[in-house]
Amino acid sequence: MNATRFGHVALIGPPNAGKSTLLNALLGQKLAIVSPKPQTTRNRLAGILNVEDAQIVLLDTPGVHIPRGSRLNSRLVEAAWHALAEAQAIVIVLDAIFYSKKPDMLENDIKLLSRPVERSGLPVIIALNKTDAMPDMPSLLPVMARLGEAWPGAAIVPVSALKKKGLDELTKVMVSHLPEGAAYYPEDQLSTAPMRFLASEIIREKLFLQLSQELPYNTAVAIEHWQETAKGARISAVIYVSRDRHKGMVIGKGGAVLKEVGTKARHDIMELTGAPVHLELFVKVREDWTEDEFFLNELGEEHGS
Repeated sequence: MNATRFGHVALIGPPNAGKSTLLNALLGQKLAIVSPKPQTTRNRLAGILNVEDAQIVLLDTPGVHIPRGSRLNSRLVEAAWHALAEAQAIVIVLDAIFYSKKPDMLENDIKLLSRPVERSGLPVIIALNKTDAMPDMPSLLPVMARLGEAWPGAAIVPVSALKKKGLDELTKVMVSHLPEGAAYYPEDQLSTAPMRFLASEIIREKLFLQLSQELPYNTAVAIEHWQETAKGARISAVIYVSRDRHKGMVIGKGGAVLKEVGTKARHDIMELTGAPVHLELFVKVREDWTEDEFFLNELGEEHGS
């Protein structure tokens, strides 16, 4: 490709605003894991978008919130803000339908986001997501007006990541903020993340979708073994839980839950690698791992973050 612009754009915003869905929609391929539960994303993930005359590295980040409780929560917010140091522009992803119903929550999130965004000195683009769920566009006007006051001069682009609407306009605005430069990555490369990380994220997504409301937040996934063979990849992964009682919940009666997670994860990993996959899953207890600084560092190193 003959890219004349290249740069990084950070996608930031509150939990459940649809950042990962937006990343996947822009790439035209599933890269980031998604689930209906907030704070699914734990690590910054870079997706590579190639468009005419430009290559954009999109940095998906954990949801910005006031960190309470565990060390893990604090790390999630830190990962989001650290992405700004690499970026040339920021896309603030916000849930349009949520704020149209609860304008007081818009004030809370503006307060949470404004100072770090202002300190970065980066150009701001606002992607008002989930507009497909709006009863009518005029009901979005008060939200847009308030955002215009909070970030004067920012481009406000209504989008629907789910329906893939408004993405061309959003892409054009992002490209306009990129510096001149040639593409850094091959045109067929989807992400800067290692394949091991992407596989562990797929397994974690299936856990989020399969398990009850709270339990997924107490699970972590680490790839212990990855061997490429003539017949495909042989992968062994460990699912860590923080309590002994959680182990049985992840395994399920007769191993049913673990088998379902493994079957669905193997299918998605095969799509990602384009080759057959043999996947083995194990469950281990690591008490209070969300507070274990050493273990969190190990996970961060494996995930390339």
